[in-house]
Amino acid sequence: MREVSNVLVTGGLGFIGSAFMRFLFRTNAFTGRVVNLDLLTYAGNPDNVAGFVDESRYSFVRGDICDQQLVSRLCQEHAIDTIVNFAAESHVDRSIAGPGVFIQTNIVGTYSLLEVVRSFPSIHFHHVSTDEVYGSLGITGAFDEQSPYRPNSPYSASKAASDHLVRSYAHTFGISTTISNCSNNYGPFQFPEKLIPLMILNAVERKPLPVYGDGLNIRDWLYVDDHVEAIWTVICEGDRGATYNIGGKNEWTNIAIVEKIADLLGRIQREEPGQFRSLITFVKDRPGHDRRYAIDSNKLTNQLGWRARHDFEAGLDETIRWYLRNSQWISRVKTGAYRQWIKKNYDER
Repeated sequence: MREVSNVLVTGGLGFIGSAFMRFLFRTNAFTGRVVNLDLLTYAGNPDNVAGFVDESRYSFVRGDICDQQLVSRLCQEHAIDTIVNFAAESHVDRSIAGPGVFIQTNIVGTYSLLEVVRSFPSIHFHHVSTDEVYGSLGITGAFDEQSPYRPNSPYSASKAASDHLVRSYAHTFGISTTISNCSNNYGPFQFPEKLIPLMILNAVERKPLPVYGDGLNIRDWLYVDDHVEAIWTVICEGDRGATYNIGGKNEWTNIAIVEKIADLLGRIQREEPGQFRSLITFVKDRPGHDRRYAIDSNKLTNQLGWRARHDFEAGLDETIRWYLRNSQWISRVKTGAYRQWIKKNYDER
């Protein structure tokens, strides 16, 4: 069991990073400090940390993971013993429209963090990655930790490159690392460009529910709280230099997910699900759209004892109810008001 005292979280204002920090502040297993380093790009939402922003053990720093001098200073000033790297550009469509920022953040940014860790040998580096590095599966089988990398989008290629950098630095320079590759996350606080929140919000507003191609692309879905608990397990108990796949064992086609959202929303709001299903619209498929992902997380379960606590329908029901309850959070994202804090505290200086 590895003791963790002070953690530097990169990209902590994002969906998964903020969920990880909420976990740290509610678990009795962690009593140290959390330093959140975030560049405040469009997906960095200060509202995501409103529940603990006044916590005495929490510090926020606006900055770029490519700034090695800044990261080194934070590690020294706060006696950091663990870096958890959530900082990433992660939207596939955006990577197709503009790959450059993905190369800079996901590859150069990871390299920069690793260079800092080289100068602080007591720091453990955990790298958060994706199942998309493995490419596309046929109708059977699942990715395990030995699956070859076959990325098919600029996003997944950039994450694959960053994974290789982490492995190579562990092997060559002897730094302490772990990597986790997760399946598709969902849950509260997810930016509305992603499939599940987009469909929930469009359905509530009676807007079209766009589904790529024939809607039969398959993904494995993982509730975000289950994911961050798995990351903590890997950090504390995982083998140094090892990779662990994290999956929810919830394979669904895209069209089935949209239909399930329509049905659950109808039940929750006591409306006819058919009116939500009628909003489904098939649109031109995305370039290079992988057909199927599936994760084999048996290594994590068998070696470290982690298991997901949420089945998909219960997690989806909880997610829908969160978005229905948090109209102010949604409004601030849609209007851009969530960035007013950024402008006031940084851009106007």
